[in-house]
Amino acid sequence: MNTTIQKWGNSQGLRLKKDILETMNLSVGDGIKVLVKHGNIIISPDKKVRRKVDLKKILSKIPKDYKSEVIDWGKPVGKEVW
Repeated sequence: MNTTIQKWGNSQGLRLKKDILETMNLSVGDGIKVLVKHGNIIISPDKKVRRKVDLKKILSKIPKDYKSEVIDWGKPVGKEVW
């Protein structure tokens, strides 16, 4: 893929085609690494760190006196299934 360095405000950037991002499993907002090695620019995805979630820890943050309530959203206005 050939592209051009473009100016956005006070910054410069490269646009990458959607199919390249999909191939690399990247999307807007993902982190990348940019290295210069032997006169070449190397762009690679940052390693995504996925944390394990402890459901018990999350649920422990709910106040003991919390009571759920039913909220009436009104009658269906389209093809909703209730």
